[in-house]
Amino acid sequence: MQPDRAAIAAGAKPHISPLGWMRIGLRAAGLLLALLVCVPLHYLWRITAYGSPFPKLFLGIAARICGARVQRHGTALRRDVVFLANHVSWIDILALAGASGTAFVAKAELQKAPVVGWLAGLNRTVYVQREARMDVADQINAVREALMDNWSVTIFPEGTTTDGQSLLPFKTSMLKMLEPPPPGVYVQPVFIDYGAMGEEIGWIGDESGVNNALRILARPGSFRVALHFLEPFAPDDHGRGGRKLIAAKARDMIQAELVRALGKPPREFAHEVAPIRYQPKPAPDDPPT
Repeated sequence: MQPDRAAIAAGAKPHISPLGWMRIGLRAAGLLLALLVCVPLHYLWRITAYGSPFPKLFLGIAARICGARVQRHGTALRRDVVFLANHVSWIDILALAGASGTAFVAKAELQKAPVVGWLAGLNRTVYVQREARMDVADQINAVREALMDNWSVTIFPEGTTTDGQSLLPFKTSMLKMLEPPPPGVYVQPVFIDYGAMGEEIGWIGDESGVNNALRILARPGSFRVALHFLEPFAPDDHGRGGRKLIAAKARDMIQAELVRALGKPPREFAHEVAPIRYQPKPAPDDPPT
């Protein structure tokens, strides 16, 4: 990792030149224009029909405005599919949704983010609060409803973003909706590859979301994002309690593609990923701990 990139991952603010700020302004204007066109059309569509095409159109345009040049490899299932993908950047969401129209499962914190949370809601994002275990059934039902609406749902089982050179263990708790799997639904692993740009694009370490977005919007030129839609498989082939086996199979398939792309085994992820631990709320009569 280059010294300046390492400093940014450690929390330092990126240096943005005057020309970089100009690029940010132009790209922000492009995104705003795309919003002003697509959002009213989306709401008009929803008056008479379901399954609006405009979130997919907007997200695809947004990916291109941000500099991504999306390449598709393999055949993505069009409906009744759960995509399991590695995760490098917020650009992943723009690229995948623009290519397939998929909805996403995201952390509940995203729902409170200004503008971003509203936009995610337009695309039928399902928010999961992993520590709220009592709401698991409701969350599973929400994912299944999104699957019926958008025909596909994407889960990033690593639970965080990496540098494009690593692959973290898959969190099987995020696959609870597949026990038992909805009838006729398949799992399709997706390998997202930024090539040599993965380390630059990746949102890692202590870099803030705002700084990461500004840094990417300020960069010159474009970058390649290859979406490799791998061989789908039926989750019910793995029997009862199969989410661990489903996660293992999908991860093995993605890792094989990552090894092929890198030409070597993935490296250990250099940044600590804090585990998410459930802390139950004390009962009203419980003494403080």
